[in-house]
Amino acid sequence: MNGDGGGTSREVKMEERESTQRVVYMWGYLPGALQQRSPLLSPTIVRLPSPSSWMDVCGGGCGFAMAISGVSYDLRFFKIWFFSPTLWLRLRLIGFDVDWDRALRPIESGKLITWGSTDDLGQSYVTSGKHGETPEPFLLPTEASIVKAAAGWAHCVAVTDSGEVFTWGWKECIPSGKVFGDLSAGASTEREVLERQSSFSTEQVSPRSQGSRSSGGAGSGNDARSGEESTKRRRVSSAKQAAESSSAEESLSALPCLVTLNAGVRIASVAAGGRHTLALSGQVWGWGYGGEGQLGLGSRIRMVSSPHPIPCIDSSSYGRDRSSAISRGSMSEGQSYRVPGTYIKAIACGGRHSAVITDAGALLTFGWGLYGQCGQGCTDDELSPVCVSSLLGIRIESVAAGLWHTVCVSSDGDVYAFGGNQFGQLGTGAEQAETLPRLLDSPSLENTHAKNISCGARHSAIITEDGKVFCWGWNKYGQLGLGDVIDRNIPSEVAIAGCVPKKVVCGWWHTLLLAESPT
Repeated sequence: MNGDGGGTSREVKMEERESTQRVVYMWGYLPGALQQRSPLLSPTIVRLPSPSSWMDVCGGGCGFAMAISGVSYDLRFFKIWFFSPTLWLRLRLIGFDVDWDRALRPIESGKLITWGSTDDLGQSYVTSGKHGETPEPFLLPTEASIVKAAAGWAHCVAVTDSGEVFTWGWKECIPSGKVFGDLSAGASTEREVLERQSSFSTEQVSPRSQGSRSSGGAGSGNDARSGEESTKRRRVSSAKQAAESSSAEESLSALPCLVTLNAGVRIASVAAGGRHTLALSGQVWGWGYGGEGQLGLGSRIRMVSSPHPIPCIDSSSYGRDRSSAISRGSMSEGQSYRVPGTYIKAIACGGRHSAVITDAGALLTFGWGLYGQCGQGCTDDELSPVCVSSLLGIRIESVAAGLWHTVCVSSDGDVYAFGGNQFGQLGTGAEQAETLPRLLDSPSLENTHAKNISCGARHSAIITEDGKVFCWGWNKYGQLGLGDVIDRNIPSEVAIAGCVPKKVVCGWWHTLLLAESPT
């Protein structure tokens, strides 16, 4: 029962905070996490310098990990109240009182933490803040708390508690906006900011002017030639910048940029793909590279230099394969349907495709479809958000996307996977791709309910309601945490003792786990 009086609820909260602590485990390839730079084949605890504590894990990019440092509370007033009631009474008699809301407020929270990179990884080293073995704060130009963060191959994006978005890393992934940093550095001068905006505008046309959805993955010959010319321009431009800069690092890397959003827009979460970014405010926003339709703007626009709204809920957004939905009775022949829901509640980015979930539990996908990762029963690219019709009637709660595959979890705790399966990343027990969502019926998942899902480049991970962690897929660098480097094509349980798993997230070649353990 909730209430604003009495000390019982406060006592319970404080006892919970003191009786458990959050810990982070890592495994896989984080070359700078250990001095010997060898892969971590089994879960290893990540030590965070005191007095900070862990609050969230965010995965990371290629060769670095990312998390959010936790919450420290001032327990002095509580300890006096709880352990010295006589002293507390005396303080009250002389008029002393405590603002409990303020006393229980975090002293420090929402600091972005990075680690695991090495100076021989080039762009990733710069993007991660050049942090190696020791987890360290990544300095952002804001005092606000960071509440969400995500990383692509070599770009990052973070959200503050006020709904602002900062992004940095590969320049082609960074939109026009206010850039922060040392003005003496080549990557942060006004000249380079203007050059970046100019180069974007020369390649960018109206998202609606490049034609609508293609019936195949390749597009027309004109589109292909235009794409080749655009790619050549970008390569020449990059080469020219690299030659003119004092180093390739200055040429390719952008300092943290405050993303310019429409007035009143507050972002709640973000997702980062290979070279594109999605942000969610109820409305979905996208920017970066969109050559395969991963920005959902109805075209093969190669570069979007500012956040664009992505129209997701539309009466025409139904996929071709309706047979499964019709057989379940959630659809019937000859009728027009609107995608269930009124707003988007979750987003995910793969290497070159994207997925979103409506508040009614409908899954929509868009982008590169070569391996069936859009779940439409074909290998076509989807240039606009399209409902995964075969899942209609099943309420989808969460979704994750890898380089070539997509995995989602239903409200019943069932796991569905589709897309590329070269390394067993779908968990189906086979290695062939699936162009339609396939229910995972592995014996290892029998009588379990998944609640948290994540995808790396070519591996997948879940946490079940009973606190078990399962991983499967590519394991060259030990990213499955099973003590070896053997790929798995079915979900395999990761041995985690003495703690309760709370959240699992996959980086490109590694995995992080946030857990609680008794103090």
